[in-house]
Amino acid sequence: MLNVILFISTVLIWGTTWIAIAFQIGTVSVLVSVFYRFALAAVFMMVGLILLRKLRRPEHWRFVILQALCLFCFNFIAFYNATALIPSGLVSVIFSLASVFNAINARLFFGERITPRILLAGVIGMCGLVLLFWQDLVISANIETVYGILWATLGTLFFSWGNMASRRNTSDGTSPVCANAWGMGIGALALLFIILITNTPITAPPTLVYWNALIYLAVIGSVIGFTIYLMLVGRIGAVRASYATVLFPVIALLISTVYEGYQWHPTAYVGIALTMLGNFVIFSPNISVWQNLKARRSCPGS
Repeated sequence: MLNVILFISTVLIWGTTWIAIAFQIGTVSVLVSVFYRFALAAVFMMVGLILLRKLRRPEHWRFVILQALCLFCFNFIAFYNATALIPSGLVSVIFSLASVFNAINARLFFGERITPRILLAGVIGMCGLVLLFWQDLVISANIETVYGILWATLGTLFFSWGNMASRRNTSDGTSPVCANAWGMGIGALALLFIILITNTPITAPPTLVYWNALIYLAVIGSVIGFTIYLMLVGRIGAVRASYATVLFPVIALLISTVYEGYQWHPTAYVGIALTMLGNFVIFSPNISVWQNLKARRSCPGS
């Protein structure tokens, strides 16, 4: 039952964070916005763990640092830049291909077999993305859309690498909560270093909307969202946990339609359907994801 709760919570939280990112675009530089997010999140997590006396030193710092750079630094620099160029809901759709990236990286780093089903899913998903962006790529020839797709794809790749580092941390005995706390702090320091060497001006959040988005992203999207997701990764594996990315783009696109005025075209409907189908294909037709989520209910300690 715990796995099901973690899964549903991940879908709901991450389905709503994309529009909050959009609310931060334009008023403060991307680097500073991401720094604010993870500096605030790190403070919340560190203070909370210290008060609960549960803050522990990682077993291996190198994997925590790798997780920090991939999950709490470079990936969000890419996602924020993508959101400045294309609607946040579309960024979430590209991010849904994390399940394919995770399968490939699990093969590269952990030797897990890539099945023909995963290859088929990747082809279907890519075809879906082409149709989803057909209006901008072919009809309107919008170069900003191309850059937005590239930024979102890069962010998803970094996210997948961070998943692999998180998996290694969990196997080494470092809890997702502690890895996140240290990782967010390290990520914030890395962002501050980049800000300083690039002479990026640090400006204060100018509006109440920005402040609300920042607090939501730091506390709900980062502290709670990442902890829940990485706990799920530790319990059912990165590939099956990333199944959550199949569902939250639906939420993100609906919100984007309302708040950003995303315009639906016939090819977009087919594209989103194929992208979702590509993710569904990854999972065995005779093993339901819900069975996997519930599998540990019968095991000791679940």
